[in-house]
Amino acid sequence: MKWMIERTPGSPVHRTEDDRVAVPMRLYRHGEHEADTELRLSLVDAEHLHAALCRVLDGQPPPRPAPECRQSVQASPGTAHIPGRA
Repeated sequence: MKWMIERTPGSPVHRTEDDRVAVPMRLYRHGEHEADTELRLSLVDAEHLHAALCRVLDGQPPPRPAPECRQSVQASPGTAHIPGRA
């Protein structure tokens, strides 16, 4: 069985009533749309994901449709520093 998951088009990431971060996701099975759902993260998990994405994307130019929000990151295996942030 082959599953695929992607962001739900047109649905923004948002905060839930219980102060979690919700990422709308769309599930496909064998290429067919199965369901729309949300990946819900605690604020700590969202921060860990944010830091991990910053490290992975650092040094790569943003693709054309990407928002202009990235800053250069200097990361060591355990920490990341974003210029302009404490």
